[in-house]
Amino acid sequence: QVQLVESGGGLVQAGGSLRLSCAASGRTFSRYAMGWFRQAPGKEREFVAAVNWSGSTYYADSVKGRFTISRDNAKNTVYLQMNSLKAEDTAVYYCAGGRTWITVLQREYEYWGQGTQVTVSS
Repeated sequence: QVQLVESGGGLVQAGGSLRLSCAASGRTFSRYAMGWFRQAPGKEREFVAAVNWSGSTYYADSVKGRFTISRDNAKNTVYLQMNSLKAEDTAVYYCAGGRTWITVLQREYEYWGQGTQVTVSS
């Protein structure tokens, strides 16, 4: 069993940066691929980025070059560094874990955090 708790959300101006953190409980954290998803008001939740156990990453086209996902297995934490933020990045951001391989499919992720709000003002 893995529990995930996100933090680091907030209000930022367009062009600014935020770093989200996702702290995981459970000794098996390092086995899982971890992902970040987001859900904007009135929209479906969408994939943002994922990282596997060895540090390989994959990004949605909308955030490629601006966001960086990373993990620290010693701290059981995954991060999402968000730079050059845009108003359209405004959403609730969720951390998720599950399979050992990277996937963009939400149904492949077994564990989910409660989400953290990111608001980008234009």
